[in-house]
Amino acid sequence: MRQAVILGLCFGVLGAMMVAPPLSGQSGEIVMISYAGPSQEPHRFYLVEPFQQAHPGLTVRLVPDEAGEYVARVQAALAASRPSSVDLAPNGEPPHLRLIGLGLLERTNTDLVPNLKLAYQAFVEKSQGYGVPATYSLIGIAYNSQKVTKVPTSWKDLWDPAYRGKVGLTSTSSNLGLGFLVAAAKMNGGDEANLEPAWQAIRSLQPFVIAPNPTALAQLFEREEIVIAPLWSTDAAVLASKGLPIKFVKPQPGAIAIVSFLSIIKGSQFTQIAHELLNRVLSVEYQSKAAAKPYFFGPTNVKVVVPPEAADYIPTTLNEIRRLQTVNWPVIVPVRAAIVERWNREFAR
Repeated sequence: MRQAVILGLCFGVLGAMMVAPPLSGQSGEIVMISYAGPSQEPHRFYLVEPFQQAHPGLTVRLVPDEAGEYVARVQAALAASRPSSVDLAPNGEPPHLRLIGLGLLERTNTDLVPNLKLAYQAFVEKSQGYGVPATYSLIGIAYNSQKVTKVPTSWKDLWDPAYRGKVGLTSTSSNLGLGFLVAAAKMNGGDEANLEPAWQAIRSLQPFVIAPNPTALAQLFEREEIVIAPLWSTDAAVLASKGLPIKFVKPQPGAIAIVSFLSIIKGSQFTQIAHELLNRVLSVEYQSKAAAKPYFFGPTNVKVVVPPEAADYIPTTLNEIRRLQTVNWPVIVPVRAAIVERWNREFAR
């Protein structure tokens, strides 16, 4: 049964500008995990630079790490009773739940993050009190508009015989691959607790082209080795910004929304001041710029107006938001290793 995202309609009358209490007097370097490539630019230009201007004694170093390699270093530091070498990190829902389970995240002091009151309540609840819902991205269908003449409208269109051998997929070790597996299960009568219909459906999709990760999948579009694939909305937007004929659709019965949280890491020496970064990432100023071209990050602040040019990548109406699907990650995360092992056994070559 499809899960709709119900995004807190009753958020009340709130102040137009919410500012955290000033925290000053510290100096040093804050280390924040970020994205790689152009996707890091909103962090650098619209989050870090204004923060550093407000705090001349502090610098923020952004470290790209989309594989979560920093987690082992944080664990080692905590085991040795040393301060963490990482202070903040963004994580999608699956790794966020894992880090909570490992005890590696600091609980959020909501008094220091007044903008949290402006975030969609459904996204806030997903944080479980750790970090803030900084953005969301969609998993939908990307396609080469010069090679695909009939615009796809449904997830089932990936099974059109016209695309056989030209469909791209990525491993379930990525959130993209795992999210698509759940979508395939749901459209064939299954769900997160019953993925067998998905395995059968994906077997019938063969032959397809497998990429090890979403970045590699996007590169397959650039080399024209594939013409259609499940893809992140943000990756599709980057491809289009390069002048490639890549379009993105939110397929029926709904694109999949995955929330990314920005959280403070356990053992940080900058726990208090780091809350200001959490507050800033939720601000209308930051989120409006991150939602604009060419980034198109989904805003989690209810006051942000999505720009018209983002309409292909971000829901712009309440009805669109309601049609989004989510994944019941607490069911999936405990069995993820087994899912990846089966994927590799059945499809990796």
